[in-house]
Amino acid sequence: MTARLPTAFWLVPSLVVFVAAPTRSQQVGADTLGVTLTYAVGADLSFLKWAEETRGIQFKENGVVRPGLDIFRDHGYDWIRLRLFHSPDRLPNDLEYTIALAQDAKARGFRFLLDYHYADHWADPQQQWAPAAWDTTDIDVLADSVFAYTRETIRAFREAGVMPEMVQIGNEVRNGMMWPLGRLPDHWDNFARLFKAGLDGIDAGRGQEARPLIMLHYDNGADTPGAKAFYDRFHSYGIPYDIIGLSYYPWWHGTLIELRDNVLSLLDHYPDKDIILVEAGYRPHEYRDNPRPPFPEDLPGGPRKAFLEAVNETLLGISDRRVKGIFWWEPASACDRDYFDADCEVRPVITVFDRFKRRE
Repeated sequence: MTARLPTAFWLVPSLVVFVAAPTRSQQVGADTLGVTLTYAVGADLSFLKWAEETRGIQFKENGVVRPGLDIFRDHGYDWIRLRLFHSPDRLPNDLEYTIALAQDAKARGFRFLLDYHYADHWADPQQQWAPAAWDTTDIDVLADSVFAYTRETIRAFREAGVMPEMVQIGNEVRNGMMWPLGRLPDHWDNFARLFKAGLDGIDAGRGQEARPLIMLHYDNGADTPGAKAFYDRFHSYGIPYDIIGLSYYPWWHGTLIELRDNVLSLLDHYPDKDIILVEAGYRPHEYRDNPRPPFPEDLPGGPRKAFLEAVNETLLGISDRRVKGIFWWEPASACDRDYFDADCEVRPVITVFDRFKRRE
């Protein structure tokens, strides 16, 4: 399944979004004009194909087995987010798998957000280890590896007919990426160089396609001072990007008021950036020892539905068209988790966007 080049990257032969303003051409180049970002309703469904085809899970709606992608599409979801690992040894998210899942999604009309982890396994604030195949002792060599790998993988997506409309360069990179050389706060110069190498790789691999919208992803969506300090420092390097991506998990990050305050702060301080809540989720088991969870089990439709409605209403209540959407993280990796109950029946949370985007 996983082919490697001697230079440690894979070789595979290889919309209309409401732009915030014409200033996007000043950020990433005039060839991106015409790519329009409306309010995105999305989900990270990186495990979906693996769940259905390898694990044999059959997701259901009203007792009828249906492809998971169809269930999401028919309830207003129009974006899919897919992570890419370099050389995973246990999880399925390599290049071949990700291309195949992107093809399934694009055939159903989804737009595609590609999430580069630049790792063999999970990359997040607690772990950002570079792929084992890469030299992590020399920043010049590492930046070359990032450029070459990104170029070849973007070329592979393009040639497979699934060029992403949006790309994350790194996943939840508050503490940097590709440790130790790209670790923050100690190595900001290296981190900026690695991000730029990824951006240059996208440009080199996209051919005549418009550059995808570029996202820079900060994990704590309710951290106003931390987010401002991070984006201020990154902006000092003058590297173009389009989207501020945030995660929001209330048991880790804070309240909805704190989320709103951070989004308002980011809108005030970075007037040329759009904002997407690119990871959100609610896990009732995180509140087992809390006598007053923010979204109790007995709420109509369940706690997940109440949470997603509240987060979506918080975002929609901010009167700025640069707030551009929300993605739930991994709602369909298994039964008895997030969007599906123990019988693999979809929960009421799937209906949250019916009144906003569903079309009969």
